[in-house]
Amino acid sequence: MILNLLIAFAGGLISFLSPCILPLIPGYIAYISGQPLDKMAEDKKNIILRTTFFTLGFSIIFISFGITASFIGKLLINYSSYLRIFSGIIIILFSFQLVGLLNFKFLNSELRFFTKKNNNNIFFPIIIGMAFGFGWTPCIGPILGSILAIASLENRLTDAIILLSFYSLGLAIPFIISGYAIHRFIYLSKKIRIYMPQILKAGGIILFITGILILTNNLQILGFYLIEFFPFFSNIG
Repeated sequence: MILNLLIAFAGGLISFLSPCILPLIPGYIAYISGQPLDKMAEDKKNIILRTTFFTLGFSIIFISFGITASFIGKLLINYSSYLRIFSGIIIILFSFQLVGLLNFKFLNSELRFFTKKNNNNIFFPIIIGMAFGFGWTPCIGPILGSILAIASLENRLTDAIILLSFYSLGLAIPFIISGYAIHRFIYLSKKIRIYMPQILKAGGIILFITGILILTNNLQILGFYLIEFFPFFSNIG
């Protein structure tokens, strides 16, 4: 479970750096805050609050996906070996998408939801976050789909919820930090964008290794070694 959580959190971080999220972060934050970029630094408390609610919105969507994946996995419990093999193959295919060996066009797009005017209600960012959660799904599909494949293999529903919570945290934490330091983020994002292909390929390699370990039923064994060498992780989960 520990290794799965680390993979899920790393998946969230890589999703944040994806081409359909990272370059548009300033626009997202300006939209949910209702303020122009040059005014955001004057009200950081409001920015943090609204970006937190926004991340809560997309977290609800991703966790609900995890619950669905776990429920389907339970229905197929008698075919768990086949489900594990299928999940491993799916993750490997998604890894090929990230490193550029395959190109599933439907995974290179996103849906964007905008309303014509901003709502001052504090719960407005949650609704928008949920909408964007659905909209991002195609673009971050290889990573999110891999995490959902792992979630479908979890024995307990709570484990699937925790797994997708860690994925959401990996995406939410840098998003909130970006809102707090928006001008610094704009500068750094331009630097990071140069290395985006390498970042995505690194993520693809991680997913490929994960897929192979699941396919060969060795993921848990690696987790045991992780705890042995890093006892700190035995206190998590």
